[in-house]
Amino acid sequence: MLWTANQIIRKLSTSSNYYQNKLKLALIGQSLFGQEVYTNIRKQGHKVVGVFTVPDKDGKADPLDVPVTTSWFTEECDKEQNGLQDAQRKTCLFPNPLGSCYAVAAQKDGTPVFKFPRWRVKGKPIPEVVEAYKAVGAELNVMPFCSQFIPMEVIDHPAYGSIIYHPSILPLHRGASAINWTLIQGDKKAGFSIFWADDGLDTGPILLQRECPVEPNDTVDSLYNRFLFPEGIKAMVESVQLIADGKAPRINQTEEGASYEGIQKKSNAKVNLAQPAEAIHNWIRGHDKVPGAWSVIDGQTVTLYGSSILGGSVPAGQPLDIEGASQPGIVTKNGLVLFGSDGKALLVRNLQFEDGKMIPASKYFSSGDTTSMELTDDEKKMAEEIRSIWNGILGNIAVIEETTDFFKSGAASMDVVRLVEEVKQKCGGVQLQNEDVYMATTFQDFIQMFVRRLRGEDQEEEMVIDYVAKYVNNMTVKMPWQCFINGKFEDAEDGKTADTINPADGSVICKVAYSSVGDVDRAVAAAKEAFEVGPWGRMNPRDRGSLLYKLADLMEENQEELATIESMDSGAVYTLALKTHVGMSIQTFRYFAGWCDKIQGKTIPINQARPNRNLTFTRKEPLGVCAIVIPWNYPLMMLAWKSAACLAAGNTLVLKPAQVTPLSALKFAELTVKAGIPKGVINIIPGSGNRFHGASLGEATSCLPVNSCCSCALSNLKKVSLELGGKSPLIIFSDCDMDKAVRMVREEGSVFFNKGENCIAAGRLFVEESIHDEYIRRVVEEIKKMNVGDPLDRATDHGPQNHKAHMDKLVEYCEVGLKEGATLVYGGKQVDRPGFFMEPTLFTDVEDHMFIAKEESFGPIMVVSKFKDGDIDGVLQRANDTEFGLASGVFTRDINKAMYVSERLDAGTVFVNTYNKTDVASPFGGFKQSGFGKDLGEDALNEYLKTKAVTVEY
Repeated sequence: MLWTANQIIRKLSTSSNYYQNKLKLALIGQSLFGQEVYTNIRKQGHKVVGVFTVPDKDGKADPLDVPVTTSWFTEECDKEQNGLQDAQRKTCLFPNPLGSCYAVAAQKDGTPVFKFPRWRVKGKPIPEVVEAYKAVGAELNVMPFCSQFIPMEVIDHPAYGSIIYHPSILPLHRGASAINWTLIQGDKKAGFSIFWADDGLDTGPILLQRECPVEPNDTVDSLYNRFLFPEGIKAMVESVQLIADGKAPRINQTEEGASYEGIQKKSNAKVNLAQPAEAIHNWIRGHDKVPGAWSVIDGQTVTLYGSSILGGSVPAGQPLDIEGASQPGIVTKNGLVLFGSDGKALLVRNLQFEDGKMIPASKYFSSGDTTSMELTDDEKKMAEEIRSIWNGILGNIAVIEETTDFFKSGAASMDVVRLVEEVKQKCGGVQLQNEDVYMATTFQDFIQMFVRRLRGEDQEEEMVIDYVAKYVNNMTVKMPWQCFINGKFEDAEDGKTADTINPADGSVICKVAYSSVGDVDRAVAAAKEAFEVGPWGRMNPRDRGSLLYKLADLMEENQEELATIESMDSGAVYTLALKTHVGMSIQTFRYFAGWCDKIQGKTIPINQARPNRNLTFTRKEPLGVCAIVIPWNYPLMMLAWKSAACLAAGNTLVLKPAQVTPLSALKFAELTVKAGIPKGVINIIPGSGNRFHGASLGEATSCLPVNSCCSCALSNLKKVSLELGGKSPLIIFSDCDMDKAVRMVREEGSVFFNKGENCIAAGRLFVEESIHDEYIRRVVEEIKKMNVGDPLDRATDHGPQNHKAHMDKLVEYCEVGLKEGATLVYGGKQVDRPGFFMEPTLFTDVEDHMFIAKEESFGPIMVVSKFKDGDIDGVLQRANDTEFGLASGVFTRDINKAMYVSERLDAGTVFVNTYNKTDVASPFGGFKQSGFGKDLGEDALNEYLKTKAVTVEY
């Protein structure tokens, strides 16, 4: 936990690194990638003396999400393949080009910008173009993405030459479609190269390379967004500095293993279905979105999009004959299942027909079944507004008829983005997706689709849950096990699962989806859409509160099942799970439901701008999409502590439960649908943080609240709330109520509560010397009464530790205590029975320098030290001598002493004559390395809100 905090603090406090050596650079090319390289190079203090890019096309920049496949680009690449190698054009097919987007950024900075349509005519450099380039005086050419042929006279002109980015591990996959071929050929590694330009095709010496694993369901987009784009930008900046410092290597490329692949065309992108499923999947994803892998279904060409390997059993559906397939496909509720020659299966999500119309593959047999709707007067006005938008895009069409087809009338992929954005801007903020346009290509179909989206009629589908059912605790519990994304339970993108273990006996409860980066991306996208365009963001706060009240009621109706799941999955004693894990979760949602319509700003008097007057007021606004990472000790309660305040503030969320305790979070997800929480507001992604990198959550969201037992590091600036555990001191004075101080061991939960897996557990007790021996004797008597056993047995006081690795750590912790000289009074070993049970343990004679005096055990281990009678300041100094500051406590009958000690204990919570008494209305959070931010109470809402000041002059 300390490592985690330090890592995050280092990340957040690191300032920009300005280097001593600087260069004058020319940037040649275009794209969003180029813009980011330009911006980051300038941040490092290098001077960009000129930006050389392409002219605007038809007065418009290329759209943000359409691959580079315009005719001029294809023609240039065709020329390259026909042997024109006397000029340089180095790059690949990138997602998300932005035309001359970084030319705009450069113009704002005052950097000279040149938009040459070409550098050569008939193979010869254009003198005036070359002279204009030379006049800027660049010392190095940086070519992050360039689709033009650049003469060697330009390439070799700067003192340091030219460097180029290429998205493959050269010499593999030279050519303009490197990412596509990485996927088509099923490479296990992807990456990029920064190399020195020469007169060949991606053959120059290597400056540096980076690589990453290819996930089974990676796409061009996911590889690019996860690694090639962000890491490529960093590498380009690093390369420039290496050159400036004289440290840049030139490693000649070997021809061993070299390959060159040209750009795929539609004519040769047909899928060969007579091969293994993985090869079919690789072919489809490598051609998605351009040019699109296709097959023949019912005599017509159908393009296949959105392929993933299917894990688990094939769902039921309707068979569909496909030309060349070893067996019929199956149209299921999730999409079209295809089978390879090896009998394994893959899932295709979308289909596009020859006329350009795209449909969900699940709708193949019902795509024409929708009934025409009658439009209201307001909807008719919007339809006319959309007609005007179509007219503006389709300038060659005089009149937009009901049967006018968007694509047959000349629209291209860039026009799809324009249509979607204009509809959003002019028609009530309705958010369409690019694929919606492909699925409704005629004007009348588009209007029908738009109105359905406007009314929300196409949003709700019956929830399908593939439960794991078990009869346990005298009831049948039904447990969802899949990812919960956008209101649906679905397999992880690559079909992977992991076992979740019952700590009471070590048996497997069930398999649970094992999320990947792709699942995180889908969950964040769903939460973002729900926040920006869904009903949640527009909902009256009081209505939002009503939904949270309803959710709390459903949790109460299902509390026995929730407590049983919690007990099985985490090892919590059932009675404690019912009262605290579930009971306090219900209280938390009810408490924050009441806050929904009470979040308000204030008015502020400011100096007046006479003769006018001013009014300043503040607004409290939600942050947006929040990523929540929760621990395994109180799985449901920590979910409630974080998400209730988050939702009350109006945010949406993506929540990652602990890998070892995902089941109660997934059951909670089911209840959110029944409560009527709109889809996309809550998303649950079980799995390992290492598998999808905790950073991917932080990078994509607005806020990252984290509880203890979690490790993550952020690479960008986000609002963060951290609760990182502690080593909480409890001081017991000789004038205490001895009976209460002893009873606290079992009933009020200082150390053994929840088998010690409690972030505010009294990790170290200081007992005044005159009562020390009596106190220890009575505590041992209490420990001996504790019943260790089955957590579902109502007579059990002490259940199993959460998982084996933690159990082993506790045994090692006790061994260290013994070696350092502490006295083991009771316990210290694993209980001899199946499962992960630890004996309640008591150490005395613990000195301040010992490991067990400083480090949190997070288990049922009481660590006791003496202090001299009357030495209040001395024991306070010892109690505060810790890196942590989550909680603390004091037992004394002297109110003056209690107040004095409570004021001087350096912790976020101080308990006096009690312990572990938290309440939903009281703020909870720590100082120092125990984190920052608050859970519970009004303070918690501020973690999920931002303050906006508005000043009006009148």
